[in-house]
Amino acid sequence: MILQQTIEHLYDIPPEKIDHDDAIYTIDQFKNLLNRGEIRAAEFHAGKWRVNAWVKKGILLAFRVGQLREYAENHIMQFFDKDTMSLKQLSVNDGVRIVPGGSAIRDGAYVAAGVVMMPPSYVNIGAYVDEGTMIDSHVLVGSCAQIGKRVHLSAGTQIGGVLEPVGSMPVIIEDDVFIGGNCGIYEGATIKRRAVIAAGVIVTRSTPVYDLVNQTIHRSSTTEPLTIPEGAVVIPGNRHIEHPFAKQHHLSIYTPVIVKYRDEKTDASTALEDSLR
Repeated sequence: MILQQTIEHLYDIPPEKIDHDDAIYTIDQFKNLLNRGEIRAAEFHAGKWRVNAWVKKGILLAFRVGQLREYAENHIMQFFDKDTMSLKQLSVNDGVRIVPGGSAIRDGAYVAAGVVMMPPSYVNIGAYVDEGTMIDSHVLVGSCAQIGKRVHLSAGTQIGGVLEPVGSMPVIIEDDVFIGGNCGIYEGATIKRRAVIAAGVIVTRSTPVYDLVNQTIHRSSTTEPLTIPEGAVVIPGNRHIEHPFAKQHHLSIYTPVIVKYRDEKTDASTALEDSLR
């Protein structure tokens, strides 16, 4: 792809030597493809998620060459950002329902038809949000995060993005995942399809997840992200610390725990209310 080659070339040039006009033209083409979902920061290929590092480089290039400007629409909404980082322009024909009250989508994010955004919420550049997903109030979808179909992101949830390093996997939330309120999914964790993450669960790359059903521990490795298995139901838990001082003071460490795998009862309790859409 010529665009990929151009971005790789510009990314390797010192900022002071980049032709600004040429870079802006390339970035505009690049963001148009991101907006349409034709390129993504990560893709599922041959049974595995893979990072498209050049897409991350394109986003970083946009930050690098952008110049601060004032944005204002009828003096009602005013903000200051790079001239490569405007808001995404949508119309009613895009089929995205954005309830008024302070939500925003950055240019260069893909948001599919049937997505609902409750205020205030934010979708950053490079993110991919597939059809039928609910983004509830006070939700952040970070840069390059990949959100599947019919996902429910409950109020207060934070989905990390992982823009840098360019070779690192962003956060992946697969189809039909339910994430409860005030959860945090960070550092390139992957949540497999139909998993349920209960309210208050925090998942990071360094977080071990204890699977009571299969009596195993899920961890990340140097080459693989932490992965929550398909259909797992994860709740907040804790584990005791064996250090003598910790035992003396009855200390424990937070850890997510898989208590079951999805069944009919779980499906009923996480069913989305279609009438609200």
